[in-house]
Amino acid sequence: MKILNRFLNILFLLIFIFAGCQKSPEIQREGWKIPKKAEVFLTAKDTDHRLSKQRSISFFGFPQPDEADAAIMIDPNKTFQEIEGFGGALTDASAETFSKLPGSKQEELLEAYFDPEIGIGYTLCRTSIHTCDFSSFSQAYTEVKDDTLLNNFTIEQDRTHRIPFIKQALAVSDYQMKMFASPWSPPAWMKSNDNMLQGGKLKPEYRKAWARYYVRFIRAYEAEGIPIWGLTVQNEPMATQTWESCIYTAEEERDFVRDYLGPALETEGLSRVKLMVWDHNRGIMYQRAKVVLDDSLASQYVWGTGFHWYVGDHFENVRLVHDAFPDKKLIFTEGCVFSYVPERIDEWQWGEQYAESVLMDLNNWAHGWVDWNVLLDEQGGPNHVGNFCFAPVHADTKEGTLHYMNSYYYLGHFSKFIRPGAKRIIASSNDDQLLTTAFLNPDGKIAVVVLNMTDEEIPFMLWIEGRAAKSVSPQHSIITLIMG
Repeated sequence: MKILNRFLNILFLLIFIFAGCQKSPEIQREGWKIPKKAEVFLTAKDTDHRLSKQRSISFFGFPQPDEADAAIMIDPNKTFQEIEGFGGALTDASAETFSKLPGSKQEELLEAYFDPEIGIGYTLCRTSIHTCDFSSFSQAYTEVKDDTLLNNFTIEQDRTHRIPFIKQALAVSDYQMKMFASPWSPPAWMKSNDNMLQGGKLKPEYRKAWARYYVRFIRAYEAEGIPIWGLTVQNEPMATQTWESCIYTAEEERDFVRDYLGPALETEGLSRVKLMVWDHNRGIMYQRAKVVLDDSLASQYVWGTGFHWYVGDHFENVRLVHDAFPDKKLIFTEGCVFSYVPERIDEWQWGEQYAESVLMDLNNWAHGWVDWNVLLDEQGGPNHVGNFCFAPVHADTKEGTLHYMNSYYYLGHFSKFIRPGAKRIIASSNDDQLLTTAFLNPDGKIAVVVLNMTDEEIPFMLWIEGRAAKSVSPQHSIITLIMG
C-alpha cells in the first residue's frame, strides 16, 4: 500500500508539473511569449515624466475583460503591415542650425534622435533635392538654361551643411537609417513660369532631363556615402506656394512616372529605389493614387503613396488606398505645426496632435511616419520666405542650447519602441477615451502604445491570452508598454 501511495503521489506530482508547464507564461506563440510582466514608459502633462520608465506591471490569470472596465486587448497572432521606420526631415535649415551649435550640443542632438538606446532611434528620414522653403536661399543644382545634359550639375551647395549633418546622423544610427528625397521644384529654366517659386509646371520638353536629374542626385549623394532608399515624385503637387513648388495633375504625374522617371531609374539600375507618388494631403489621396496605380505601366514603377496632414485628418482615406491597392505601401512623409510663436512652444496639444496622427495612420495601414524638420532655430527657421514653424527640437543659436518640445517625446513613444520590421497586431480598446496601437517587433517583444487626450485619469487593464495586468493612463499622457 505504501508503494502504491508513493507511486500515486509521484504520478500526481508529475501531472501537476506538466499542467503547470502548459500554463507557463514562457510558452512560445508565433515568435512571442505570453508575458509575465510589462515595462511601462510614460510621458504626461504637468509632470516631469518624459519617456520615463515606471514600475513594471505584472500579469495574472483573467479569462475575459469586463465591458464595464477600460481594457486594451492584444492579439499578436493576427499581423498586418510591416514597419519601415519613423523619423524626420534633415533639411538645409536643420543642418545649418546644427552647424551653429557647440560640439557637445551637436553630439547631444545626434544621440537624442538617432541613437536607439540613448535617444529615440530614428530610422527613416527625408531630405530635399536641391533647396526648399527651409533653406536660406533658393538654388538648383544647375542654373544654366537648357542644360539638358546636366553638364553643370553639382551638389556643392549641400556640402557646406546638409551632407555633413546627414553623414553624422547615419553614423550614430549605425547606418541603419533609410533616406528618401523629394523635389520641391525643377530648376526655373525647366518651368512654365521661369521661377522655382510660385508654382508653375514642368515644361513637356524638359521631362526627360528632369527625370535624369533625380538619377544624378542619387548618384551624387551615394558617392558621398549617403544611400538613397526612396524618392517622391513631387512635394505637394497641388500647392502653388511662395516657395519652391510645381503643379502636376494626377494624369501628369502618372505620365511622368510611366514615360520618364520610372524608365530612367530602371535604365540606370536604380529600380531598388522606392518611388512614391502624391506626397500631399490625405484629403484626395485616394483619387490621386488611383489615377497612377490603375495604370499598369505606371504602377510597375511605384512602390507606394506618400501623404501629409495639413488639410483635415481624413484618416480613413489612408485605409482606402490600402484596401484598393494592398500590394502598395503607405508612408506619412511630412507634418509639422506651422506659424512659429515662441510663447506657445510648450503647449501640450502639439505632442498630442503628433501622437494621434501617428497612431491613426498606423492603424490605417501606414508603413512609416516622417516628421518635418528635426531641428530649427530660435525663430523657427532659417527659411528664405519666412515660412517659420515648430520642430520637436529648437536651438537657441546665440546661447548654444537645445529646447525639446513635448512632440519629441510623443514621437519617441513610437520610434524608440516600434522598430523596422515590426508588424502591427490587433490592439482593441473598449474605451473611446483610450486610443491604442500595438506591434510585434522582430526580437519578439510587443510594444503597445496608449494615448489619453482627456482631462481624466483612466485605469485600464492590458489583456492578452487570458491574462491581464493593471495600469493607469494619466490625464493628457502617452504610455508605451513593452512585453517580452
